[in-house]
Amino acid sequence: MENLAALAAGFAVALTPSNLVLMLVGVLLGVVIGVLPGLGGANGIAILLPLTFSMEPVSAIIMLSCIYWGALFGGAITSILFNIPGEPWSVATTFDGYPMAQKGRAAEALVAAFTSSFFGAFVAIVMITAIAPLVARFALRFGPPEFFAVMFLSFAAFVGQGRGSAWKTIAAMMAGFLLACVGLDTVTGLLRLTFGSMELMRGFDFLVAVIGLFGISEVLIAVEEGLKFEGAKARIDSGVVFRVWKELPRYAAIALRSSFIGCWMGVTPAGATPASFMSYGMARKLSKDGAAFGTGRIEGVVAPEVANNAAGVSALLPMLALGVPGSPTAAVLLGGLIMWGLQPGPMLFVEQKDFVWGLIASMYLGNVAAFLVVLTLVPLFAAILRIPFAIIAPLILIACAIGAYTVNNAMFDVVLMLVFGLVGYVMKKLDYPLAPMVLALVLGNRTEQAFRQSLLLSEGSLAVFFHGWLSGIIMTAGLVLLLWPLIGRLAAVVRARMA
Repeated sequence: MENLAALAAGFAVALTPSNLVLMLVGVLLGVVIGVLPGLGGANGIAILLPLTFSMEPVSAIIMLSCIYWGALFGGAITSILFNIPGEPWSVATTFDGYPMAQKGRAAEALVAAFTSSFFGAFVAIVMITAIAPLVARFALRFGPPEFFAVMFLSFAAFVGQGRGSAWKTIAAMMAGFLLACVGLDTVTGLLRLTFGSMELMRGFDFLVAVIGLFGISEVLIAVEEGLKFEGAKARIDSGVVFRVWKELPRYAAIALRSSFIGCWMGVTPAGATPASFMSYGMARKLSKDGAAFGTGRIEGVVAPEVANNAAGVSALLPMLALGVPGSPTAAVLLGGLIMWGLQPGPMLFVEQKDFVWGLIASMYLGNVAAFLVVLTLVPLFAAILRIPFAIIAPLILIACAIGAYTVNNAMFDVVLMLVFGLVGYVMKKLDYPLAPMVLALVLGNRTEQAFRQSLLLSEGSLAVFFHGWLSGIIMTAGLVLLLWPLIGRLAAVVRARMA
């Protein structure tokens, strides 16, 4: 009851006219940031953070958090329409969202993505409101062994549940790990695989790589096919929203499971990107039509979108309760809180109750505002498909180049983007999956760091990953997923002999 009373007071703070205006402005900016490849929620908030120094802390955090909500929603737009993830966590949405757009079902995919995003964020906000102290204490249990176990589970899910050749999946993943090694070693401080190049000292930025691998390669394939795009004549039916809403309850189990995965991965913190990949893999594995995933299944859009929004929102919990950011965007917001003279942590709930509960109330309102804004603009987004792809392709190239350049303000990144585009084109032609490579590139450094820290703690013993009950359970689950194809074959042999 005390939490409900505090939340009611928070709504009184968030519902002032000035804060409502800032909320709407933040959502619109966030959608634009989510749509633009290469910018990202963390970068967008970092750029706009200086503009909030003259505001009251509550108003500033409300606007910045609504930018975050908008970016969480907006990342799905280009993923579905052009196969270009606007955000890292939207990569998994391309697997089925883009095929739906190619089949003329862009509006359905967008409505499903936005509704799923709203649901995942809402579940995470309710969790923050109801069980914040309990979840915060659970997050303290995660040390390097547990964190590595979570990463191992994500990678094992791709090998064990992926479509196509497991060896090609492993090869693509190893290439991603190799690329992640380039630059500064975070443990020893030594340079690796830079070959004397100053530009390579900072390594390969994920956003530059993903823009090239997905965006440029898609344009190259479109050029090869004569700049044809199957979804160009997609017709938007006025009842598409209600038709999709009527269908979505069939996937309630997927949504609830993905919400749990997202909240767990956001708080631990592993992040929205592995949460979206893991949820997609689980949905495909547990579906009766798992083999059809990747061809335009609506549940293939629901699973990653629910998970990435749940993870993105729940990542704010350890930031507020512990002062430990659960995502890059949360880290930027943490810096803002400190600049405003606030110290995140357990005492924040005691000393700054109005601020904390005003922020939580704005999460509810911002989620609703973001959902209504993007849902209202669904016809506009889907209408883009009516423009001939011969006109869209150069605009995509320009947007990709701008996005790659803005990551580090370096022309070298534009060149890298083009190189990754060629690599992605070759991999697609040879039927090598891009997703495992992207996942390894994103999480490679963090996984390596957790692995090496664990070995330092155990003096080189791999048993450290099974000593704790939490890391042991997660590692065991990862091994089961990794060996799942072999287990399936052995089970088939046993059944055949018994028959």
